[in-house]
Parts: sequence; structure tokens; C-alpha cells
Amino acid sequence: MKAQPRAPGIENRVPGFRWTLFILFLVIITVNYVDRSAISVALPLIIPQFHLNPLTTGAILSAFFWTYAAMQLPSGWLADRLKPRALTAASTIGWGVVEALTAIASTTGVLVLLRLLLGVFEGPIYPAGAKLNAVWLTKDERARGGTLLDAGAPLGTAIGGVTIVGLIGWLGSWQAAFVVAGVLTTLLGILAAAVIRNHPNEHRRVQPAELAYLTNAHSDEDRGITNNPRRGNLVNYFGYVSFWTMCLGWLGFDVVFYGLLSWVPEYLTKYRHIPFAVSGGAVFIIFGMGFVGELTGGQLADYWLRKSTARNRVLRTLLGLAAAITTVAVFLVAFIPSASAAVALLAVVLFFLRWAGIYWSIPAILTDEAHVGILGGAMNFMGNVGGIVAPFTVGAILTVTHSFFWALMMFAGAGLLWFMCSVIMDYSRKLPIPE
Repeated sequence: MKAQPRAPGIENRVPGFRWTLFILFLVIITVNYVDRSAISVALPLIIPQFHLNPLTTGAILSAFFWTYAAMQLPSGWLADRLKPRALTAASTIGWGVVEALTAIASTTGVLVLLRLLLGVFEGPIYPAGAKLNAVWLTKDERARGGTLLDAGAPLGTAIGGVTIVGLIGWLGSWQAAFVVAGVLTTLLGILAAAVIRNHPNEHRRVQPAELAYLTNAHSDEDRGITNNPRRGNLVNYFGYVSFWTMCLGWLGFDVVFYGLLSWVPEYLTKYRHIPFAVSGGAVFIIFGMGFVGELTGGQLADYWLRKSTARNRVLRTLLGLAAAITTVAVFLVAFIPSASAAVALLAVVLFFLRWAGIYWSIPAILTDEAHVGILGGAMNFMGNVGGIVAPFTVGAILTVTHSFFWALMMFAGAGLLWFMCSVIMDYSRKLPIPE
């Protein structure tokens, strides 16, 4: 079908079932982060039960990211070939089962093994989401789509803090709370299989006007792009600065986010002396602001991109500003004596840190629809190297210094890396892969 020019405001005049799909994916990512962050919330109970020191605790928290990171590249390949519907459903059901099984852990070794398995099953969810972003949305909607699905990360962490603490209090143990969380996740995976489709033309809820709108927009976007099978070989991207700034920028972001996600509950209770019973509320405030910030960043990006053709100016400004504020704010946390002020400043950190969700629109900016999964997988692989490094490094810092100061300095350095990559990256064109 030949692409037709889109009239101003046409997006507001076509049916929008595609956004229902992304709201479901927001729920899936939210539950994803409730489950992966549950162990951090329960740490004040798990540490004495397993007699853990900070270094061992960091190793347990890091174990998840070893397999999670390793799954990113194969998951990107699977998203391009097996398609996101089956991948999403299998991933969600699988990690739900593992979450429930965590309740049977009786030794540190078993706990590490289950964290490794959780990483295996949670690994495919973001590459699948990146694929849906490319197929179901237009180039003027992908920043909102990327931040909508990625907003589940801070929302899930925020809800997880309150939910897991509440379930532990109600059921009397962290093990029972994990079983309940796992069963609910498994049911969500079954729902995902029933609702998600790989392409708009496969879904009976997509009306002809919406399908035509998406088809025309994608045809217009892909005009002039040669269908080059070599593009599927990740090595062919290695020669481009934009590929590396995308990956390293996401690495910088993830060092900050996963470091905070893994250690904030322990930081608040042990180093800021906030009682465990109310620590869930503090986590909710901090990461809840991340959820608000992520949606704000996505709305601002798409609004400005609709008004301007200068994609580089828009994305460099928004992401550079967010990274700069994050870096300064996390640096200042180390010097704030008041616990309540530290919570407030961490909320500011998360608000601007989560603007990085715009990065999930970048794989579709840099490549074509057929190969966006492998590029999204590469980006998330590099980011989750930060997930491996950050929790363990924080544990090592605490073991040596008995202070959180140098951990916060590490987060500030990672924020600076995110800033530099975001303002260097070229968002204006797709990467040409030579024949």
C-alpha cells in the first residue's frame, strides 16, 4: 500500500486499540519489577535468616543480572523471529513460577540459583516490548510507547515496596508473600497470551482506520530503506557511534537505577534509620516519582517531536537535561543529613532518571522494523551489565567502608556517562549498513 501524507491531528481521529495493548504491557512490566525487587524489599528479613554479610548480599542481588543480561541478545533474536506474543507469555509465566519457588529456598546457594532462573525468564520481556513498539506504533508515538512500557519499572518498584511489605505483614512471612506474587504473575502471563498479537493486522479489535493509519505511517517511514539481511547481524552495527552511545548511555542509566533498586530498602532502614514498617512507604514515594517522571518525559518528547523536525535537538535537550539533573541530585544525596530530605531528593533523582525510558524508542529510530529486536536486545544487554556490576560493587563498598558515600559517588559517575552519551548520539537517521 502506498503511503499517503498524514493530515495534522490524524492521530486523534483514528481508533486507538494499540494503546490498550501498551497499557497491558505497562501492567506486565510493573509486575516484572514487583517480582524482581521483592527480594530487595525483604532483605531486612532475609539477611538475618541466611546470616548474610554485605558482600554476599551484593552477590545474591547481582546473580539475577548475570542471566538477565545474557538473555538479552538471544531474546532480541527471538523477538524478531518467534515474535513478541509467545515470547511475552512464556517469559511471564516462567518468572511467575520461579518467583513462587523462591519461597522454598533454604540455603544461600538455592537462593542464588533461583535468582539466576528468574533472570532467564524475565530477560525476554523488554526485547519483546521493543518489537511491539516498532510494529504497533508510528515514529511520532514511540517515545510515549517506550516510556509507557518502561514506566512499569519504577511503578513496579514503588508498588512492590508497599505490596510486599503489606503481604509480609498480613501473611506473616516473606515466603508466603513470594508465593502469592508468583501465582498472580502466572495468571497475568495467560492473559498476555490471550490479548497480545504480533501485528495489528492479526488482531480483531484493530479497526480498518487504525490499520490503514499504521500501515501508511510505516510505509512512509521505511521508504528508501533497503531490506538488507546483513542488518540482522549485530556486528555490522559496531562501526557506528550512535550504536555505542545508545548502549553505553543505557549502561550509565542502569547502573544508577539498578543500584538504587537493589539497595534503597537496605539504605533507608540501616543507613537512614527508617523503620522497616514504614520503609515501604518511602520506597513508594521514591519510585512512584520515577513512574510520574517517565510518563512526563515520554509525553514531552512526542509533543515536541510533533512540533519540530529537529529530532537531535529535541532528544539531546530532554535526555541531556534529565541526565544532568539526575547526576547532580544523586551526588547531593550523599551530603544531606536528614532522612526525610534524602527521601525527597531520591524522589527527584528517580523523576528525572526515568526519562531514560525514551531510549526504548531509539532502536526503532536506528534500524528498520524487521531488526529492531536485536538492536533493543543489544542495548538492554549492555544496560544490564550495570545490573551485574552495581549491586555487587555497592556490597563491596559497604564491606570496606561501612558507608554509602562512595556508592552514591559511583551513581553520580554513571549519571555523567548517561549525560555524555545522550548529547552525543545522532537521532536524526537510521544506521546505513553497507552491502
